[in-house]
Amino acid sequence: MGLVEWRKNIAKTLGSGVFVIAVGAAAPVMVTAESIPKSLSVPDTVAAALPSVVSIMSHGTRVAPFQPFPSGSGSGIIIAPGYILTSNHLVTSATRLVVGLHDGRLVPGRVAGRDFLTDLALIKIEIDGLIPAKLGVSSQLRIGETVVAIGNPLAIKTGATVSVGVVSGLERAILPPTGETLYNLIQTDAALNPGSSGGPLVDLSGSVIGINTAVAPAAQNISYAVAIDEAFAVAQSLIVRGSMFRPRLGFVPITITASIVAAFDLQVERGVLVLQVEENGLAAEAGLRNEDVITAADAAQIYNMSDLWHALLKDAEAPMVRLSVVRRSSQENILIPRPIQK
Repeated sequence: MGLVEWRKNIAKTLGSGVFVIAVGAAAPVMVTAESIPKSLSVPDTVAAALPSVVSIMSHGTRVAPFQPFPSGSGSGIIIAPGYILTSNHLVTSATRLVVGLHDGRLVPGRVAGRDFLTDLALIKIEIDGLIPAKLGVSSQLRIGETVVAIGNPLAIKTGATVSVGVVSGLERAILPPTGETLYNLIQTDAALNPGSSGGPLVDLSGSVIGINTAVAPAAQNISYAVAIDEAFAVAQSLIVRGSMFRPRLGFVPITITASIVAAFDLQVERGVLVLQVEENGLAAEAGLRNEDVITAADAAQIYNMSDLWHALLKDAEAPMVRLSVVRRSSQENILIPRPIQK
């Protein structure tokens, strides 16, 4: 089933048992715009998207007496009544959120769900009269297509800031400071600055085709946005579950950091540590053991959990995945079934 058909049937899917959770009401419907011509001028594009763009002010916990409370600012986009999609790194340490709407109202918000592997988060606000953005289809983008980035850089108080560029590349991957690789990114030369994170990347139909997330610090005019096709699926799961639905692996994967290396006395510095292997599960039957370290999957290097999930869930005809595993001082090759994303 293609993305368009999948979106049209998402409400049916959510109610069919794929996500088993008790909810008080049906999941909010998101507005999609698969067939709107991309023929608006830049000012008309901005006018179409701007009412759905919000600013987000995050406040954290003071770490020591007499020190100021940590705070930050960013952007977000209304994707459904009461729900705002933004960047996870903006709200990671936040204890209080204030959302600024396009009409000037300030309302409190709370984190309704987060997915650190895609750097996306969902904020819930209790207020009526919100205008959800139209969501495009990022898989239909072409390199060279004009796009518009809208956000709240540097917490400028007089309203959102707009920058214009083109799609410079598709399906990019980067390793940000969070330590988890971000995949399926749109690269653009539309300028992003601190505070732009979480805001929308919009095509010339006024539809959101990405969520701005990062810039390349050692370069000029290289910015990245999470493709809306992926962000849409994450948002739906966050609305229903509060977390991103992923299939069971039969073990708990942990990205290796310096503290993990020291705690487990590991012989490698990068990879994914295997913990809590389920007895009689598929991973155990395949030969994985507690404290194994996965360093590659089908010859693709694995540096973190995001790399592992990407390797396991990518479209592939082979039903099995070959893992390269370091077990103390030995190297093992283990075949495990590829998890099925239902």
